[in-house]
Amino acid sequence: QVQLLESGGGLVQTGGSLRLSCAASGSFFKINAMAWYRQSPGKQRELVAQITSGGDTNYAGAVKGRFTISRDNAKNTVYLQMNTLKPEDTAVYYCNIATEGWDGRRNSWGQGTQVTVSS
Repeated sequence: QVQLLESGGGLVQTGGSLRLSCAASGSFFKINAMAWYRQSPGKQRELVAQITSGGDTNYAGAVKGRFTISRDNAKNTVYLQMNTLKPEDTAVYYCNIATEGWDGRRNSWGQGTQVTVSS
């Protein structure tokens, strides 16, 4: 089983910054891709950013140049640095981590953390 613990959400003004963290623990011996998704009320969950085990990154067009995803493999943690935040970035942010363990491959979700950007 894999547990994900997210932190770092909150309320910030337009133009401000936040840093999200997601730490993985449990029964696995390898982490593959790590990603952040977000979901706003009435909208589908969408990919924000992804980072592979090799460090390659991919961003949604709406956040490119403002958000940075990174990972610390020693801590089994993925981060999302969010700068120049806009009201349209308001959403619940979820981390998603692909792991390999003795029971095979697993895709796990964090509990979600609210990010609210006031105008």
